[in-house]
Amino acid sequence: MITANPFSLLSVYIPSIFMQLFVILMVILLLAGTIFDMINKKNVKYFFENAKKAKKQAKKELSSSERASVVLKTVTHEILTTSELGKGKRRIAHLLGMYGTIIFWITSIIMIFSLSKTNSSNLTIYPILWHIGALMTCLGGYWFWFFLRVDVSSEAHPWYRIVQADLFVLSLVITSTFALLWSFFQSSELVLLGNLFFVLFCLANIILFGGVYWSKFAHMFYKPGAAIQRNLAEADGSRDNLPEPSDQPKQFGLGIKREAPKHY
Repeated sequence: MITANPFSLLSVYIPSIFMQLFVILMVILLLAGTIFDMINKKNVKYFFENAKKAKKQAKKELSSSERASVVLKTVTHEILTTSELGKGKRRIAHLLGMYGTIIFWITSIIMIFSLSKTNSSNLTIYPILWHIGALMTCLGGYWFWFFLRVDVSSEAHPWYRIVQADLFVLSLVITSTFALLWSFFQSSELVLLGNLFFVLFCLANIILFGGVYWSKFAHMFYKPGAAIQRNLAEADGSRDNLPEPSDQPKQFGLGIKREAPKHY
């Protein structure tokens, strides 16, 4: 199962061109949802206005190399490793889900668009990575869903309570789950179950990419920009119009150090 390209087996019944068109459609839905989200919530407008305000309040003008250094450090230290989440379980679950999803999406595109090539059947590394990526997404996503959500772990809400904010993580995890089930039953030659989970896999993708406007999907693009802007403001002294930290915080007591933060 893990070494078989499920899309290659599917191409016997569905031409590869239709699968490629489906991927293109998902990309269009993603772009359209993100654009509508930006227009409605005006996030990008806020970032630009905030950047202009910070430039006026800056105490130091950063050179191109200094700005590039801040951006590079933010990408490598915060974005790629999610260091803002600390060293706890939430960070591990987030990293599993993030990198699992990236691996799953990239290998899906490679396998689908390589079906027309004569040597596509020899690319066994991609099906293996595809299954590993889906498993990583499921592990990180279900760990977060059942044990690490704020409303579950701290507010005593049941794990099955669903709100609109959960649309992204649920559709993401369910998409990977249906993908694994489809691959398993297809390899087991259980055609009816394989077809069922393939249809559910397609529907889950449509909900995931078509629901960008209503979910937190677009936050994946906003958070890196916000982190870069915050660190640039720290470097040039504008500090987003916030006061500098006190040099004598202990005189006010332990504060948040009374208990270990959970990084909600």
